[in-house]
Amino acid sequence: MHWYLSRRYSRIDYFIRNPIEVQDSLLSRFIEKNRNTKFGIKYKFNEIFSKESFRELVPLHPYEDMQPYIEQMMHGEPNVLWNAKVEWFSKSSGTTSAKSKYIPVTYENLEECHIRGPRDTLTLHDKLYPNNEVFSGKALIMGGSYKVFDEKANTKAGDVSAIMIQNMPMLGKYLLKPDVATALLENFDEKIDRIAKSAINENITNISGVPTWTLVLLRHVLDLTGKTDISEVWPNFELYLHAGVSFKPYEAQFKKLISSEKMKYFQAYNASEGYFAAQCEKNADDMLLLLDNGVFFEFIPMSEWGKPHPTVVGLEGVEAGKNYAIVITTNAGLWRYLPGDTVRFTSTNPYKIVVSGRTKHFINAFGEEVIVENTDKAIQMTCNSTDAVVHEYTVAPIYFSGEGKGGHEWLVEFRKPPENLAEFITLLDKNLQSVNSDYEAKRYKNMALEELTLHTVPQDTFFNWMKSRGKFGGQHKVPRLANHRDYLDEILSQLH
Repeated sequence: MHWYLSRRYSRIDYFIRNPIEVQDSLLSRFIEKNRNTKFGIKYKFNEIFSKESFRELVPLHPYEDMQPYIEQMMHGEPNVLWNAKVEWFSKSSGTTSAKSKYIPVTYENLEECHIRGPRDTLTLHDKLYPNNEVFSGKALIMGGSYKVFDEKANTKAGDVSAIMIQNMPMLGKYLLKPDVATALLENFDEKIDRIAKSAINENITNISGVPTWTLVLLRHVLDLTGKTDISEVWPNFELYLHAGVSFKPYEAQFKKLISSEKMKYFQAYNASEGYFAAQCEKNADDMLLLLDNGVFFEFIPMSEWGKPHPTVVGLEGVEAGKNYAIVITTNAGLWRYLPGDTVRFTSTNPYKIVVSGRTKHFINAFGEEVIVENTDKAIQMTCNSTDAVVHEYTVAPIYFSGEGKGGHEWLVEFRKPPENLAEFITLLDKNLQSVNSDYEAKRYKNMALEELTLHTVPQDTFFNWMKSRGKFGGQHKVPRLANHRDYLDEILSQLH
């Protein structure tokens, strides 16, 4: 495996050295291949011979614009968004006005993006840590489930992790724990229990999954074994590959459960729409943008977000330090699609990013422009200073009422509460000001915003709330921020 991964690195090195050429070549292939699809005919693909004409003829597409095409594909119609009949569709947990969001997963998208992405991540990890022993044991994966959508059309829909597991190469299945049937169980309580019981006596060396649900699994393993440290159960455990959300709020909880000094925490950026980036340096917060994994990238500066005709730039137009909403064109038939994520470039040589939030997960009720990256960092700073551990949180605005001022209301579930909650609240507010100058300006002398309000909630509050919404397990994440009070008020109502 070490030999195999070292050979793969040459491909990564090539797109690092030739980023624009690689991206342009991807787009040309997509256009050429799909000129005669229903979408290609509508948007005159036969007149597109450059990325400039592509931007001119093909508009930006939120999910609602893609949905009619995808529904046709889910009922078996071929050559709609991609020049084939598509069998698999990933069900996304992303924010959308539709009840469920389904993303096509073509054969090319599965092989060249969703499956290639983890290989690239392991390649980058292997280059940084050449003496690792990840492949001496089993990999534990927290997957989702899928169902038949249209029996006549033979189309299936579910979590992208489930689609990957079902279509994984034999070597991957051999290294995987649990067995495929258990990994794809729909009942998440039963899945957690069966995964834990099947893995207790195995040589587990690595785990992949969303932090929230991985913590649930690890705690269940400790409960079953009576141990206090995962290193006692799996002494060769050395790698946790996390994705989906920022790891900062969870880091302290993992280190409390796993004492091993050889543990490495490695991050990737994947979604139902594709596998976009992976860590490429030791102990880094940013990730290398994967430029030849079936995704053509464009970016909207956040200063342009919400405009009828925003400026859109390619890789050659981005600047380090700025926030952008990403626009993707993929080998799944998504054309200039808006997945709803925002990223900040930390470098343009090579192109490296951090995921800064969601276009719908922010608070800007008073011009403070607070994003998830800000609140995650403020939480981490405050916990480090107070020896507290936050398990989950969500934040919403407190709107102006009468003569009162606005503010932010936090619901926080502590794994380890601070000794002095009032001190924690004051410090959290100060730390949020230190990482966001707009929030700091609005807080100046309490002129526009009051100090944040924080309520502690009982253990498993977020767990039970997510379960009640049908967002239980797999890739579902707690929404950290909202520019409305729906989530926060719903949780408070459930508690009351």
